[in-house]
Amino acid sequence: MKISGSQMVIEALQKEGVKVAYGYPGGAIMNVYDEIYKNNFKHILTRHEQAAIHAADGYARASGEVGVAIVTSGPGFTNAITGLATAFTDSIPMVVISGQVPITMIGTDAFQEIDAVGISRPCVKHNYLVKDVKDLPRILKEAFYIARSGRPGPVHVDIPKDVTAQMGTFEYPKEITLKTYKPHYKGSIKQIKKAIEAISRAKKPILYLGGGIISSGASDLVREFAKMTGVPAVETLMARGVLGHENPLLLGMLGMHGSYASNMAMSEADLMIALGPRFDDRVTGRLDEFAKHAKIIHVDIDPSSIGKLVDVDYPIVGDLTNVVTEMIDMAKDKIDPTAYEGWRTLLNRYNEIHPLGYKEDSDRIKPQWVIERVGELLGDKAFISTDVGQHQMWAAQFYPFSFPRQFITSGGLGTMGFGFPAAMGAHEAFPDKVSVNFTGDGSILMNIQELMTAVEHNIPVIDIILNNNFLGMVRQWQTFFYDKRYAETDLSVQPDFVKLSESFGGIGYRVTTKEEFDAALKDAVEKKTVCMIDVVVDRLENVLPMVPAGGTLYNMMLEYKEES
Repeated sequence: MKISGSQMVIEALQKEGVKVAYGYPGGAIMNVYDEIYKNNFKHILTRHEQAAIHAADGYARASGEVGVAIVTSGPGFTNAITGLATAFTDSIPMVVISGQVPITMIGTDAFQEIDAVGISRPCVKHNYLVKDVKDLPRILKEAFYIARSGRPGPVHVDIPKDVTAQMGTFEYPKEITLKTYKPHYKGSIKQIKKAIEAISRAKKPILYLGGGIISSGASDLVREFAKMTGVPAVETLMARGVLGHENPLLLGMLGMHGSYASNMAMSEADLMIALGPRFDDRVTGRLDEFAKHAKIIHVDIDPSSIGKLVDVDYPIVGDLTNVVTEMIDMAKDKIDPTAYEGWRTLLNRYNEIHPLGYKEDSDRIKPQWVIERVGELLGDKAFISTDVGQHQMWAAQFYPFSFPRQFITSGGLGTMGFGFPAAMGAHEAFPDKVSVNFTGDGSILMNIQELMTAVEHNIPVIDIILNNNFLGMVRQWQTFFYDKRYAETDLSVQPDFVKLSESFGGIGYRVTTKEEFDAALKDAVEKKTVCMIDVVVDRLENVLPMVPAGGTLYNMMLEYKEES
């Protein structure tokens, strides 16, 4: 029996086990939306296409499954580009389906025509323009396979409107084999053996944990490997939660706003065991000074990531789950966890000398306190999303992350407006958890319209606004490096966030004291309705430590002193 191209889309989503899609309809994708209606397929209408992509992204980050979004042509698709770039930079598995003008009209500057494939090419793992309905089942199967396999990433499928109307036979492939795409899952046993021997000889080894661990589902194995070897560890922003905040081997996050102990550990180590990081500039600082005393073991499923920025002594291409399993087997009789006691003692001493902290103020709420307090009250009961700015770094520093995928944030692209819709996606994946979005008074306005989505679909995201009347991180750089010339960063003119939330049908709280915050958070959790907690915090608080751009990890700004 033949079915239409739009029916094929829904059939494919169901065969792939997709539970929900996010999107926004329009003329070129209308046939697909008609099938969504007929099939009662779960779809959440966002109020902007960018938010649809971020929500699918948040769902993917929280669940580990492929997120799905559907948008129309022209501006519908260009609005989606920021979301695609966000997912691509952080290696998030997604399939984004867009409508396109009919094939006969492509290239004629038709109404709402845009070269979606050309525009998306730099910020997706792969993309397709479907030219014949007979190719659609295979392309959709390939899209999901490519999105979730190897190094994950977003895949874009552009479908002209006449293709969604064409009739064809739906034969969905059971398996996919692509000649030019064959991810290498099993690491070289010879290289793994060399790496284990290097660890056994090292005096100051450090585990450098990246987001690839979470993508691979290898967190439990990494915890086991760390425990059996006794090697101390640092996490990147994208790896928060891999070891768990109570793990005695975890020194904290490293990089531009990493802990003193983490950055010093990387600077003094003689062996780096890099598991799934991408050596981002916000982590390495000045490359010629980054871990300059260390030999480097780098494990990654993407061969193009190995040796891209730093010279690697022991390259291992493979899936982290497979490679770390082999490392555990080989390390059992070769690595003595007591061998690094002196090294661990030194690093723990660094944490004692310069712990993460802040100065309390009896008159003003400190933003770090808010994050710590949410951690005390909710802990592992919550998924934590953030927008981008100071609040993002404070969340990474001060929230007690307990499990992988608990922290949902835009790391590589740094997308303001990401947090709220991503938190909506996380809640869809785990409705029994509390979905909290830490945001700033600048970021929250980027996708404020999603209050309506959350109200309509009863998505109880708790938006905690750390309100300092500034674009805080830009203001911090202006303070440190631009002689306090606060060019276009003062946000003193603001909406009433309480009334704004209430006008959409949500709840709002204005908080100026710690007692008010506790009461607001408790009420928000109990009422299970989308809300905004507008917390008035110290305007001039800075994120410290800080490694200035282009600086070295061992030369951190640990405090800011006003010049006389």
